[in-house]
Amino acid sequence: MTFNKTRLEKLQKKLSENKIDLAYISNFKTIQYLIGFGSDPFERTLALVLFADSEPFLFTPALEVEVAKSTGWPYKLIGYQDNQDSMKMIIDEIKSRNVSTNKFAIEQSHLTYDKATHLKENFEGSDFSFNLTPIIEYQKLIKEDDEIDKLIQAGKDADLAFEAGTHALMLGKSELQIAAELEYATKMRNVTEMSFATLIQTGSHAADPHGETSDRLLENNSLVLFDLGTVYEGYISDMSRTVALGKPTQHMKDIHAIVLEAQLAAQEAARPGITAAQLDNVARSVIEKAGYGEYFIHRLGHGVGMSEHEFPSIMEGNDLVLQPNMAFSIEPGIYIPNDLGVRIEDSVYITENGAIPFTNSSKELLIF
Repeated sequence: MTFNKTRLEKLQKKLSENKIDLAYISNFKTIQYLIGFGSDPFERTLALVLFADSEPFLFTPALEVEVAKSTGWPYKLIGYQDNQDSMKMIIDEIKSRNVSTNKFAIEQSHLTYDKATHLKENFEGSDFSFNLTPIIEYQKLIKEDDEIDKLIQAGKDADLAFEAGTHALMLGKSELQIAAELEYATKMRNVTEMSFATLIQTGSHAADPHGETSDRLLENNSLVLFDLGTVYEGYISDMSRTVALGKPTQHMKDIHAIVLEAQLAAQEAARPGITAAQLDNVARSVIEKAGYGEYFIHRLGHGVGMSEHEFPSIMEGNDLVLQPNMAFSIEPGIYIPNDLGVRIEDSVYITENGAIPFTNSSKELLIF
């Protein structure tokens, strides 16, 4: 990715509107969105400091400096060695600017207590109460056209990954082996990474919607749940499908049909003007009417973009009105403990006329 000055200027304008002197940005995904440089620092320090009335600076581990430069970052770039005091260096740089530091904006859900304490101790009397996260979330909410293009390509890669996964299905293999073959085939096509660890669950294991892919062997005459995604130029895909290995029972077919009806109904209803809560209710009412409401135990969906879980949540109680170029998942599911789990998911983007999915693999109950 390359430096995008427009996004930084939009945020700088918001700082001025809210009479914020400077913003300390610590979430590497936020930094990636704003300036095109993406790197998880893990235990190291990565920060973007944005001023209302001064040029920003980027602070990175020394081993990331050249990569950061390659994005076209035009302002001051400071690298630090592991044996240096990163927070002291950042604080010294802020103080050297001779600008007002009365009011800070921080990402309250991300900035660690330790780093926040360093800032507060060195800027006594400054106000740190302004939470930058909602402003970032709303700025990212409406996707730019080039972001939609990248999400579309990520969706195409996910479709091919799912196809590779179904080709790997075979009795005697474990969930982990199916996931490994799927990811191997995907990376052999030069897809850089998966959005998250590929989830493969068979039989009753799929009744745990946040379970992990395990060494459990595939069962004959059972359902297999796939949840996967890929990354394209920093943007992710996220899809789920549930298929059958062997001969599914009528019960399995019925549950799959209910979830598919709910997913299709919500995808058809998704358009400008409907609220997130109303959309959640479209899918939920289908499942409740069929008598399985107690087994749909999560929100209908979540925003997608540079992370697999972004703002907004498509759920009850969220009255956010959908607008064109919002992108989010639609993923109803039924999870019956000690029995089975079914989830069907596409991520979509909103247009003036409705929703268009990024993934287009068949959602019918495929049998292998």
